[in-house]
Amino acid sequence: MGTVKVAGHNLPHESAQVRARLGVVSHMPLLYPDLTAEENLQFYARMYGLTDYQSRITEVLEMVGLESRRKDLVRTFSRGMQQRLAIGRAILHDPEVVLFDEPYTGLDQDASEMLDEVLRSVAAKGRTVVMTSHDLARAEDLATRFDILSRGVIAASATQEELKNTNLLAFYKQSLEIKN
Repeated sequence: MGTVKVAGHNLPHESAQVRARLGVVSHMPLLYPDLTAEENLQFYARMYGLTDYQSRITEVLEMVGLESRRKDLVRTFSRGMQQRLAIGRAILHDPEVVLFDEPYTGLDQDASEMLDEVLRSVAAKGRTVVMTSHDLARAEDLATRFDILSRGVIAASATQEELKNTNLLAFYKQSLEIKN
């Protein structure tokens, strides 16, 4: 069957070590609505074992554009603001691997550009970013490798270098034609 390793740790036997090295943005924000933005990040900072985390929380809130709303309850946030905070939560502990499932959901143009910068920043630190996206133009600009999923399996893979003579949309369409 095979094995799954994340940041050098085997699943499921070392799941606690994997969770400590993983940041996740899923379809649901997974935030506590009756806590403030700051309290949510404090909770997760403690859960991840961060010490002296207040300056990191400020840095993350500034990065995602929510510094001015740090004392506001999350239930008062729009969907896009909750998504921003979820992104902040995912990178708070500087994880080795970050999983983004449709992270642009609910984000306006400014917030989408903020996310682009966050993704570039995380990748520049040598971190692994895995992202699912239907926004091919954004993915093409940000990714170094592309896997096309069709019916739950990888239909085709290519690196940015391999696609230099075509565009991602053409590769996507071609991949689905071959699969079907």
